[in-house]
Amino acid sequence: MTVATAASVATVPPVDEAPEEENFWDEGASSGDEVTAGAADDLIVRDAREFGAYARTGGWAFALKVARSVRPGGQAAGETSKVSAKEFAELAECSPERVMRFYKAWDMAADDGVVPQFEALAPGEDVELPDAEMWLSYYSSRNSATSVRGTAITAAAEAEGIRPTKALEVAENPTALRAAILADPSTAKAAQSALLDRIKEDPALQAELARDVLRTEGLKKAVATESRAADRIGYVRQIAEMGQIKTPAGQTVDAPVELRAEAERHLSLLDELDDDEEAGEWVTEAYDTVKGLVVQAVETDPELRVQERRTKFYSSLQKATKVFEELTFDDADDIYEDDMVQRLEELQQAIATCITALRKAAPAG
Repeated sequence: MTVATAASVATVPPVDEAPEEENFWDEGASSGDEVTAGAADDLIVRDAREFGAYARTGGWAFALKVARSVRPGGQAAGETSKVSAKEFAELAECSPERVMRFYKAWDMAADDGVVPQFEALAPGEDVELPDAEMWLSYYSSRNSATSVRGTAITAAAEAEGIRPTKALEVAENPTALRAAILADPSTAKAAQSALLDRIKEDPALQAELARDVLRTEGLKKAVATESRAADRIGYVRQIAEMGQIKTPAGQTVDAPVELRAEAERHLSLLDELDDDEEAGEWVTEAYDTVKGLVVQAVETDPELRVQERRTKFYSSLQKATKVFEELTFDDADDIYEDDMVQRLEELQQAIATCITALRKAAPAG
């Protein structure tokens, strides 16, 4: 903590919207003044001391000037010798908004017990000030910091353990953010991670992003490829973790021990891949190997093979039945073609042949 004296730092900067790190002191001789050697030494000493005071306290030194000179809200002019923020800004030749940002920074720090309350300060009074490192925890030089958007950004920055001013600066310069994403892979990765976290709780953004993907041919193909890879990994994972296989006909049965062990081996290889490694070939090999073993398992099990054929037949029969059930003939006069009748007659013969074969195979009753 450092005690700031009235002469240790300059008055509030006259240049509006200047960052807190800027050279604020306005005292001293101008470049055109003639200065003796002794006077020059004194000026250098004074500058060094002012620089040291500011280096230790940062914006607190200027916030103190505001806090001890500006009348707190709700206090009548006759109750104190302090002036309004507007009057102080006029004297400082800067905007009232800038004065109020220093005022609010001190106010928040006072609420935290870091600095004295306004009512405890008198014009010209010096107090012990916090270290400069604490200043940016309370002060923001940007108007957006007090908006709803700025408040949300500030809260998110604090949750991430970074200074709100950094996040606000990025939010106010999307072009710079875009340039960093385009030029730097690590920044792009961070942006990707943040976007994925954001869309989990933002259905509107999810839908918008999905539309953008579908409109972009390259992305649409990439999503389809990744979706297919995910399905294949899921196929292998179900066998390895659940011990079940899904046959080509759609049956779900217990996997043979050897088949499950092979699926577990391939899955472990996939799980060991680094995030930046290309998994495409590994996924294809795992899927093709396991699927081949599933077909082999079906063919080598007589009972399972018969059940597989029966399941395929029923599946085809149900599909054909559904198609014909959906046909209507109210507009037969409009759609009639000789070829239609011929095809249906051929289909009728095929169905009759199928029925005959099944009746012959029926057990004697």
